[in-house]
Amino acid sequence: MAKKESTFLNMVLTLFLVTLVAAGLLGSVYSLTKEPIRLAELKRKNEAIQMVVPAFDNEPSQEVAKKYVDGDTLYFYTARKGDEVTGIAVETFTNEGFSGKFKLMVGFKPDGTILDIAVISHAETPGLGDKMEQDKSDFSAQFKGKDPATFRLSVKKDRGDVDAITASTITSRAYCDAVQRAYDAFINLSTSDF
Repeated sequence: MAKKESTFLNMVLTLFLVTLVAAGLLGSVYSLTKEPIRLAELKRKNEAIQMVVPAFDNEPSQEVAKKYVDGDTLYFYTARKGDEVTGIAVETFTNEGFSGKFKLMVGFKPDGTILDIAVISHAETPGLGDKMEQDKSDFSAQFKGKDPATFRLSVKKDRGDVDAITASTITSRAYCDAVQRAYDAFINLSTSDF
């Protein structure tokens, strides 16, 4: 068997074929996983909505309002029992976390009082910043039942009313930032949006 001489054209053709096959495989994997990933995200979002608003009989994730704020979008999910609004879940964000952006779901009563807060996603430091999650500490409990009109959503170090997570002041400030963003957008929506 004769050995083929390595030429520039042979190398380019080989590289092109390898790239073509890799791109085809990557596209196939993307197509196969796109729908399961979307369904998993929808499930996580629906679970977060259930955690932060009272019982409802509608499908809040199907009844969504959007508002563009600070370079990103906030999502408002209205929970209803019959014709009565039981709560509004606001998917909010902050870019101020120790490890960057994270997302929260904040539940409000129609009067603006905070019902509960759930963490949707974050990349905060395990054992420190991740204590914002309900199953890791009771940090979020201090927000329940508070009206942000009178409860200052900033850490006590910054003359606010929030006890920061020990050794995670940056995460605590970012958490407050996300909740404040949700509240500000919530009170600026008209009741006809719900």
